[in-house]
Amino acid sequence: MSSLQALCSGLPLRPLPENRGRWAGVPHAPVRTPGLSPAEEQLALRNALRYFPPDTQELLAPEFAQELRLYGHIYMYRFCPELEMRAYPVEQYPCRTRVAAAIMHMIMNNLDPAVAQFPQELVTYGGNGQVFSNWAQFWLTMSYLSQMTEEQTLVMYSGHPLGLFPSSPGAPRLVITNGMVIPNYSSRVEYEKLFAMGVTMYGQMTAGSYCYIGPQGIVHGTVLTVLNAGRRYLGVQDLAGKVFVTSGLGGMSGAQAKAAVIVGCVGVIAEVDGAALMKRHKQGWLMEVTDSLDRCIERLREARKRKEALSLGYHGNVVDLWERLVRELDMTGELLVDLGSDQTSCHNPFNGGYYPVQLGFAEAQSLMASDPAAFKALVQESLRRHVSAINRLAQENFFFWDYGNAFLLEAQRAGADVGKTGANRTEFRYPSYVQHIMGDIFSQGFGPFRWVCTSGDPQDLVVTDQLATSVLEEAIAGGVNPAVEQQYVDNIRWIREASQHRLVVGSQARILYSDQKGRVAIAVAFNQAIARGKIKAPVVLSRDHHDVSGTDSPFRETSNICDGSAFCADMAVQNFVGGAFRGATWVALHNGGGVGWGEVINGGFGLVLDGTQEAEQKARMMLSWDVSNGVARRCWSGNPKAYEIICQAMRDDRGLVVTLPHEVADERVLQRALRL
Repeated sequence: MSSLQALCSGLPLRPLPENRGRWAGVPHAPVRTPGLSPAEEQLALRNALRYFPPDTQELLAPEFAQELRLYGHIYMYRFCPELEMRAYPVEQYPCRTRVAAAIMHMIMNNLDPAVAQFPQELVTYGGNGQVFSNWAQFWLTMSYLSQMTEEQTLVMYSGHPLGLFPSSPGAPRLVITNGMVIPNYSSRVEYEKLFAMGVTMYGQMTAGSYCYIGPQGIVHGTVLTVLNAGRRYLGVQDLAGKVFVTSGLGGMSGAQAKAAVIVGCVGVIAEVDGAALMKRHKQGWLMEVTDSLDRCIERLREARKRKEALSLGYHGNVVDLWERLVRELDMTGELLVDLGSDQTSCHNPFNGGYYPVQLGFAEAQSLMASDPAAFKALVQESLRRHVSAINRLAQENFFFWDYGNAFLLEAQRAGADVGKTGANRTEFRYPSYVQHIMGDIFSQGFGPFRWVCTSGDPQDLVVTDQLATSVLEEAIAGGVNPAVEQQYVDNIRWIREASQHRLVVGSQARILYSDQKGRVAIAVAFNQAIARGKIKAPVVLSRDHHDVSGTDSPFRETSNICDGSAFCADMAVQNFVGGAFRGATWVALHNGGGVGWGEVINGGFGLVLDGTQEAEQKARMMLSWDVSNGVARRCWSGNPKAYEIICQAMRDDRGLVVTLPHEVADERVLQRALRL
């Protein structure tokens, strides 16, 4: 308790903590090359020093300047806390309101070294998904939260805690914005400079909104994606003996190994970073590892023949793996792969998100820092080779999709052959998984609903699993349409599998995909269980921003919007604002997330259930809006499944009034008008 008390007491200044620098034995973020001018370097230093009183600045200034020149950013390593970083039980936080303690629980989970990709650089996942820009911001935020009352709101500007402001009990306790740069200046070059100067931050989706739950979230998404890909592309329900090849075992991509085993296929995942690969192996998420392509192919053949569920990590570059699969096809006529994708952090391809096949890992990191232009050229050449191999395999009975990491977008920019005849701006030769696999799910209102048991007690998670399963089973028994029933069945299977596969990393959390009706019913069941003492502490509800209405992303979440509005961001902004006045405990709005800076606007929320009637009322109102906003938007863009769902919602809720769109009944009307 005393150490958490100290953590919430403001910046440690008297005395200053010892500067231990970068820790050994943990992964660190790649060196950034922001290219600041001397005047911009001075501004970056000035912005860092403004957190500290004048009598400490003479000592800290040269230290911060060295960090800026060595690493391309001022992280303030001296102020990295010595306390073990993890999600402590909510009652241990010294706060005036349990809501603030729940937020602290979520923040510390995002920075837990077992969860975070680069914990000392405050990066949770994706190579650059920041929780804060520097450690001073962490200390100040924890101090503000410990002081907060139910009549104050903490405002966060891209990692910077602006302060506690008078508010009301019904308002959000926390409002977060990340990366809200004027659109004409949302370029990668501008971002690197603005981040280095300490004035903006890339929060990814759930890193900068404090809602990441470890790779479990993407395990679930990958399970559903691969299951539905098997149904759509291969025409099978059972994936035994099918081979799924992909890459990435870092923050979120580390989930792919576990997902492959859960769906029963052979998963082969390439990873260039040995530390990331071994982390997943030690966690039990990756069953076997090899650095030999020969052994990789041999083991793949064995598992395929035996219809064995296997996750095999190849320590090497995925381009080598794809090219070897092409060679096997050309030499033997044997196609060894059925499904394929990519989960590198390709939204950030020139700063550690994608490593070129021509160089080893350490050599690539060195060139990235010493000669960014040469590194970029090699990355783009590697992307062209990557796509060329996939194109050859796709001539056979092999199916590839873009997993929303900007892989095809960056490949196109590199000059790779990913074009599609007659395509619109968001289409490529291969589909986005949203377009072909998950789009109908979003249109029906299904998306990544999640919860965290702030007691930290695994038994509370068991209770919530049982309650969520019962809610979905009761919904099926009450009668739902077949498409909705299939999703409920998949998610009941998921919860049962999740409890057997040790998916909890960090906080006691779970995720499932549910529609509006299911989310509200699950939230009400949890809240009533808290009131009765069956769950011992508050439960935080949230979701991935990657959801029905949280994200406007023309190359991913809204890539299947067909009315020409895919590049418009009204939905995400309305989601953020609407959640704020319908009861969310906190709301977040970000530029960037998943597919890269300047490519997407996304909104998220956190909602604390504490067993009160007020919490139930907020859950009913906010969760309904959080789904229906996106379903209505898809209905207006011409999606028939969304149209059906919104019509049903209007029948169920007399407070919902939507003017439904009319179709053009006769195409000749358009043709005649255009001839005029």
